[in-house]
Amino acid sequence: MRTKIKTIIVLFILFVSASSCDNYLDLRPENGIVRDEFWKTKEDIQAAVIGIYSSMLNSPPDVSDLTLTEYLFMYGELRGDMLLAGPNISEDQRDIMNANIIASNELTSWAAFYRTINYCNTVIDLAPGVRNEDPTLTQTQLNHFLSEALAIRGYLYFTLARTFKDVPLKLKATLTDQDNYQIPVSTQAEVFAQVIKDLKLADEYAVADYGDNASNKGRITTYAINAMLADAYLWTESYQEAYDATKKVTDSGEFALIEASASTWFNSVFAVGNSSESIFEFQYTTSNLPPFYNIFLQRPQFRAGALVMEEVFGIDFDDPVNTKDIRGDRASLVGATGEIYKFTGLNNEERKALQDSDTHWFVYRYADVLLMQAEALARLQGQGQEGKGQEALDIIADLRLKRKALPQTEQNVSAAEAEAIIDYILAERARELAFEGKRWFDVLRIARANNYARLNLLIDLAVKTAPPNQQQSIIAKLRDYNSHYLPINTYELYTNKALEQNPFYK
Repeated sequence: MRTKIKTIIVLFILFVSASSCDNYLDLRPENGIVRDEFWKTKEDIQAAVIGIYSSMLNSPPDVSDLTLTEYLFMYGELRGDMLLAGPNISEDQRDIMNANIIASNELTSWAAFYRTINYCNTVIDLAPGVRNEDPTLTQTQLNHFLSEALAIRGYLYFTLARTFKDVPLKLKATLTDQDNYQIPVSTQAEVFAQVIKDLKLADEYAVADYGDNASNKGRITTYAINAMLADAYLWTESYQEAYDATKKVTDSGEFALIEASASTWFNSVFAVGNSSESIFEFQYTTSNLPPFYNIFLQRPQFRAGALVMEEVFGIDFDDPVNTKDIRGDRASLVGATGEIYKFTGLNNEERKALQDSDTHWFVYRYADVLLMQAEALARLQGQGQEGKGQEALDIIADLRLKRKALPQTEQNVSAAEAEAIIDYILAERARELAFEGKRWFDVLRIARANNYARLNLLIDLAVKTAPPNQQQSIIAKLRDYNSHYLPINTYELYTNKALEQNPFYK
């Protein structure tokens, strides 16, 4: 059976990734091959779903592209305030960090996202027909497979809309050369609405427990879906719904913050992975290594900002070795050098060897959900729901206690001051989720709420990170809300004539 599934995976990926040069997905199968020679048994569906996960970890062998993980890291961190250029940074990466972004920048390619979206669409469109071919496939089994495809499609569109704003919303599989590839963008609001629709349906069909820990952490579960929903609801300013989604995770009893020494915590959560704090992680292995060792250590493209150690995590100058936030030095980074350590360390003293550097990519962790819950509570406090602010502060205090946060990073905030609590949460998310592809999206989400009531957050970020001779230019750009999103790549505009460029980049 295992051999058959591996064979089917290879065939599926080959069929779905047969390429063409004149459509923006740049991926289409030969006419009829997917329907006629695949999609006969539930094992075919299972293999196709595994192919979706595989495509998130790796680029196809014949495609020269970055992995989805690298895009997720860069889209969430390059424009934040915690990253500096390393000695091997590319010009395209540097340009995005310096807000010198043009449509020909190769990092604006969304092909890796749409490739996987097409795999999801293929499962969603064709898997239901297998019930007519395989009488052993139950509706419940089918729904579970559909849940995974719907949730991953939702997450990828959510990321695209946060990164590019308005993007093409393609909900049908690319199956033949006659398919229409001239698809205009949908608005960000329309994409967010579809994301929430996908995730809600996925949750109806979802699995809570696959029966083994690696699957529970590496495949879509109801808990991963509700983490995604909470995130999407925060972006759409639906704060009660965001809170309700986080409660489905926190009330489940399936997750807990680890109370242990710094080394045990780091090793369990990051070096080994799939801990009690894990909700959804990309499952890298020693036979399928992630890109981190190269981009952070061997040929470092990025390093932590010069002031991250002191300003984000804090330093106890009287006893810096024994008194420290366990998320800081030799956890997120090496304080003395700025090396990003989170994805290469074995413990607080040793790095993994290259052949063992299998650290996962952390899509959602329990602490992330707790902080999203605190954010929803603070917003509800701001809308007049008394007592919610204190609940938010209690969440922050508990997390800080377990992470041994230093007193100098504590903020004296009143439970009635909703915006001050939000600022505290933003600072705590920087400590907790450093270099996990969250920072830029966190700042942008909070800045744009209430019709950009906190645009100052983006301005302050630019002042903090921009070269002095470019600060005024970057600040002027940031006053145009469309500049907060990347341009549509030149190649996509050439191949899909229905697209219209983000107005800021025209």
